[in-house]
Amino acid sequence: MKNFKLIISLFVLSFFIGCTNEDDSVSLDAVNAPTNLSALMTIKQDNSGKVTIIPRGEGVTQYEIYYGDGTTEPGIVNPGASVIHTYAEGVYQVRIVGMAINGEKSEVTQELTVSFLPPTNLDVTISPVPGDNMSISVQATADLETYFQVYFGEDPNQIPVDFMQGETITHTYASVGTYTVRVVALSGGAATTDFQQNVTITNPVLLPVTFESSTLNYAFTNFGGANTSVVLNPDVSAGNGSTKVARLTKNNGAEVWAGSFIELGAPIDFSSLQKIKIKAWSPQSGIVVKMKLENLANPNINTEVDVTNTTANAWEELIFDFTGVNNANNYQRVVLFFNFGNNGTGLNYYFDDIELTSGAAVVDLPLTFESNTLTYTFTDFGGAVASVVNNPDATGINTSSKVGQLLKTNGSQVWAGSFIELGNPINFATMQKIKMKVWSPQAGIVVKLKLENLTNSSINTELDVTTTVANGWEELTYDFTGIVNSNNYQRVVVFFNFGNAGTGTTYYFDDIKLSN
Repeated sequence: MKNFKLIISLFVLSFFIGCTNEDDSVSLDAVNAPTNLSALMTIKQDNSGKVTIIPRGEGVTQYEIYYGDGTTEPGIVNPGASVIHTYAEGVYQVRIVGMAINGEKSEVTQELTVSFLPPTNLDVTISPVPGDNMSISVQATADLETYFQVYFGEDPNQIPVDFMQGETITHTYASVGTYTVRVVALSGGAATTDFQQNVTITNPVLLPVTFESSTLNYAFTNFGGANTSVVLNPDVSAGNGSTKVARLTKNNGAEVWAGSFIELGAPIDFSSLQKIKIKAWSPQSGIVVKMKLENLANPNINTEVDVTNTTANAWEELIFDFTGVNNANNYQRVVLFFNFGNNGTGLNYYFDDIELTSGAAVVDLPLTFESNTLTYTFTDFGGAVASVVNNPDATGINTSSKVGQLLKTNGSQVWAGSFIELGNPINFATMQKIKMKVWSPQAGIVVKLKLENLTNSSINTELDVTTTVANGWEELTYDFTGIVNSNNYQRVVVFFNFGNAGTGTTYYFDDIKLSN
C-alpha cells in the first residue's frame, strides 16, 4: 500500500512538472514549504486508547504522522482526512510532517497525553476580544487531558468545538446577553472534568452615535405621538454621506412635546467638551430642535437646549451648547424633539452623528477664504510661501474678495508647495471630483493636487491638471473617482508649475470644492 501511494504522489508531481514545461507561467520552484502545521488529537472515552489525529496546515498535499510510540511506519493522511492510532497510557511526542506539491516539507512536534484517569488542574481563561464587544476567546490547560471541548451557551443544540492545549478559540455572539460557557477536559477514560463561567455580552451605545453598527442596539423610547427608528439615509450627499441615520416621525396630531430618547451605555463625559452637535435634516427651516439630557435613574435631573434650524430639505449641523453643565449629574439619556411647540403633521425628520464638540468653527470644503473668523493656516515646503490675500483680478469666473496666493520663490524646489489641514476628512460618499479656480501668469503648467491622511501622510492620492489660460482665472477639475473614502483624506496640498524650479512667480487659487 505504501508503494502504491508513493507511485500516485510521483504521478501527480510528474503531471504538474509536465504542465510546467508546457506553460512557463507555472513554476513549482515558487511553491513554498507548508506552514502553520498542527494537529487536533481526540481520544475515545472507553479506556481503549484510540486516538484520532486530524492534521492541519497550509500548502499541504500529504501528511506523514509519526506517532511517537515506537511505531516504525508513519500514517499517511490526505488533507481533510484523519488517522486512528491506539496508544498505551503515557505522554508522546507526535511528529506531523507536511509535504507541498513540489516535495518541500515542514514539520512540527506536538505533545499527546494518553491517560484513563480524569483530567486534573483544569484552568480556563475567557477573555474579551479587543475592539469587538460581541466576541470572546477561550484558552485552557489541564493535567492528564488529551483535548478540550467548549460550549458557548448560545445554542442548546450546539456541537462543541474541539481544541488542544495552547490553542485559542474565538466565538462571536449574535446578540447581547448572559451566556454560560462550558469547557470540558477529556482523557481516555469515561470521566471528564468540567468548568463553567457566565459571560455577559454588552455592546453599549456611546457617543459618538453614528447608527452604522450592525451589532449595536439603537433602542428608542417614544412619547407623545413620535416614533423613531434607524433607516437608510434618504439624502446621501456632501452634507452627510452616512449609510444609516435615525428618522423621527412626528405623527399627525402628535403632542407639541412629542419626541424620542436613546439611553447611552455610560454617562456623557463633559470634562473637556461641553457642546453636542448633530446632523439634522428637516423638510422645514426655522423650527425648534430641542435636545434634553436626563439622569438615567432620576429624570428630574435634566438640562435642555433649543436650536433653530436654518435649512430645509438638506443636512445641516446643529450645535447644542451645554457650557457650564454639571458633569456630576451623570446625564445618560439623550432626548430629541423636532418642531417643538407645534403639533405633529406626519412629517419625517432625520438626525445623525450625535457627538461632543468644542463648537469652534473649522476650515472645511468648500475653501473660499472669505471667512473673517476662520484661520487659514498654510504649511509651506520646498521654498513655496502661501497666504490669503485680496483677489488681484476680480473678474470673469472669480469676483470673490479673498483668494489663496502661492509664491514659488526663486530657486525653490521643483516640488515646492503648501498644504492646509481641514477640520474634518473630505466626504467623497457622493461626489468624487474636486474643482479649484486658479490664476497663473503662464499657460501649460502642471498644477498638482494631493490629498493626505492627517495622521499618516503615506496614505495619499494625487492628480495633475495642466492649465490652459495665462493671466486669467480658470477652473480645474480633479477626478478622484474610485477614491477610498475610509482613508480619511484631510490634508489638501497644492503645487504650481510642478516639476520646475521656482522663478519667483506668484500663483493664485480659490473655491476648492467637491463636485460631480
